Amino acid sequence: MSQVGAPRGRTWSGPSGSPRSRTLRSVATLTSAVLAVTVLAGCSSGAGDDAAPAAAQDNAPTARGLVGDGGTLRWAVDSLPTTLNAFQADADAATGRVTGAVLPALYTLDERGRPRLNPDYLESAEVVGTEPRQVVLYKLNQQAVWSDGREIGAADFVAQWRALSGRDTAYWTARNAGYERIEKIEKGRNDLEVRVTFAKPYADWRSLFTPLYPKEVMGSPNAFNDGARTTLKSTAGPFLLGKTDRKDGSLTLVRNPRWWGSPAKLDSLVLRAVPRTDREAALAAGTLDLAEVDRATADRIALALKDAGAGRAGAQAARLHGPGSAVTPGKALKSWALAHGEDEELAAEVRAARAENKAAAARYARAQDTLSGYVVRKSLEPAYTQLSLNGESGPLADERVRRAVARAIDRRELAESVLKPLGLPAEPPGSHLALAGQAAYADSSDALGGQDTKEARALLADAGWVPGGAQQKPAGTGAGAERAEKKETDAKKKETDAKKKAEGAEDTASDDGLYIVGDDKPGELRAAPRIGPGGPESGTRVLAPAPAAARESAALLARAEALDTGARAAAGPGNAKPDKGVAGAYAPMGSAAPAAVPAASQALGKDGKPLSLRFVLPSGPGSETLRAVGDRIVRMLDAVGIRTEVTKVSDESFFKDHVASGDYDLALYSWPASAFPATDARPIFAKPEPASDGSLLVEQNYSRVGTDRIDQLFDQAAGTLDEEEAGDLIRQADARIWAAAGSLPLYQRPQLVAARKDVVNAGAWGFAAPRYQDIGFKKSETTKGSGSNR
Repeated sequence: MSQVGAPRGRTWSGPSGSPRSRTLRSVATLTSAVLAVTVLAGCSSGAGDDAAPAAAQDNAPTARGLVGDGGTLRWAVDSLPTTLNAFQADADAATGRVTGAVLPALYTLDERGRPRLNPDYLESAEVVGTEPRQVVLYKLNQQAVWSDGREIGAADFVAQWRALSGRDTAYWTARNAGYERIEKIEKGRNDLEVRVTFAKPYADWRSLFTPLYPKEVMGSPNAFNDGARTTLKSTAGPFLLGKTDRKDGSLTLVRNPRWWGSPAKLDSLVLRAVPRTDREAALAAGTLDLAEVDRATADRIALALKDAGAGRAGAQAARLHGPGSAVTPGKALKSWALAHGEDEELAAEVRAARAENKAAAARYARAQDTLSGYVVRKSLEPAYTQLSLNGESGPLADERVRRAVARAIDRRELAESVLKPLGLPAEPPGSHLALAGQAAYADSSDALGGQDTKEARALLADAGWVPGGAQQKPAGTGAGAERAEKKETDAKKKETDAKKKAEGAEDTASDDGLYIVGDDKPGELRAAPRIGPGGPESGTRVLAPAPAAARESAALLARAEALDTGARAAAGPGNAKPDKGVAGAYAPMGSAAPAAVPAASQALGKDGKPLSLRFVLPSGPGSETLRAVGDRIVRMLDAVGIRTEVTKVSDESFFKDHVASGDYDLALYSWPASAFPATDARPIFAKPEPASDGSLLVEQNYSRVGTDRIDQLFDQAAGTLDEEEAGDLIRQADARIWAAAGSLPLYQRPQLVAARKDVVNAGAWGFAAPRYQDIGFKKSETTKGSGSNR
């Protein structure tokens, strides 16, 4: 997980055909933050200062003395980094993996997501003055040097500040949060001291200067923009940059001989570009030592381990549950007879099929034997998946409808459907701004309330959405208008019929992936007003701001998209969380809930329009979990009379063309957690602002729901140096976010990592940052002190 905050920025949201969202904030550590309000006093169940994470780390922790010296570890990444500059828009997880191993991190995160001073680079760092300005004094480790031999010092801090402050637009930066608050940086009493003076107080000062680049990278726009994309002039970590082979898809890091800390156990660390869909095959071939995997691959490894534990070799496993498992003695005898029969043509076909089946069984057997040498380490990722409710226009512009949607959904059932089959804790997140175990965590979901079908129906009734409302005509509708509407409907039906006939369409869903829950014929949809950008009710559009904004938008979108390619979901029953809602989340007293009737007949409407929400989901092979969760949400909403139009779009289009542009009503996506929510979460929940031309200006608040008070609380939290006060302000902001019902946290994402059994100090780290110098292969009993040379 990233540890540096992202800068504040702006996003223009608008219709399709316009330039897409442009942001002025990086995604590296963007988090979702949402808590709710009742009266704002005592609505939280308590802070998480002493609470443990929902799931512990699983990384085979091993003392360095038991780790062999030497060897090469092959670690899967989605793709090789397109840049080595973590502050550029196209920096990704692979960029972070490289910089974590080769560059200074002044603070790293521990197992509870708390920033901890890194003694390899700092002796101390503290606020030494607050009046008239906040001053932070860094005392550097006197042994800390760049790979060219130069000491790390104030000049490096100054260069990074100037590059990221936002004052020089020649630097193509993707984030600058906190750096714009710095007034000056100067050397202290000696070369090992750096004094940073802030123009205004900044609570999250520990997020700055991680990673720290040498002045040769940050000193000029050319070096920043282009020079650091493929190489770094100097580094200062336990590893150095080695060879990059784009053709082979590998990047090699080698042990740094100048490293002053505990030396790296590995000789080299090779990052191999292996798409997630290919990782099971790569592991089965034995070409990887460490790889994050999906649930299907994890299950395959578990099965291989079960076979090995039962003494079954790969060949036996293939007959039991592999390609040979369907061959009965009778089928085998019949196949043999046909292969040796008088019909030579048929016999040749059967012999070829038998040969292929035999080869497939052999491949499966070899794969099972190889996979039995791995284990799956699992924890919860420092990120959560949420349901976003676009409150810009349409029915969800009414907060009563948003709350009704939230009250209709059983978050616990959804969390259990994803996490229980993996043996992971399935407690739904109680905060948008922190996760269980973090200091800022408090469960404020009470401000909205738990699943309650009756209350959801009452809220909808109060908002005017009632059974039969779709057939009711608005007041003032005359016969002429009805005739005109019928004429238009007939014309549209003729056009649809003609198009279907031309395409040879049958009574099935159309190719665009759109269907309405409850329709008998999903492919034949009644024309409905488009909700969102481009529709009649849309008041937003996309404008093209400075090039820097476009670059920063790309970083945000890439990060959010990358989060949703993980484990596959499995269906499973869940238990509803007891309702502990509070005032403000309910319909007014006296609003009667519609009588309980079968789901098919309780569709709601208002003024002649049905209550229908457009639910956009990704369609790619890495998004099975989101689609499975989406199916469950559709059924939950249908139970209260909310119809759902589900549109499945390509993974490439899902976030940038739908979520970021506002072309949706409901969407599922994930945000990473942060150790610095006052900085990183603010743009996600900032109140959208109307522009002078009537367009809507948002930051990364893709639900388009916010309040002035939420913004004020974030600003106050970022500006106080009292950590207890900052935590209280964050929890108050979270409570109000829950009450606004713009997004609904559903579950913390699973983290599944396949590792060779002898790989230690690596796996599912959870919140914590890897300690690269400790990763290695466990010493065997027969090779004391010698690592495996892979």
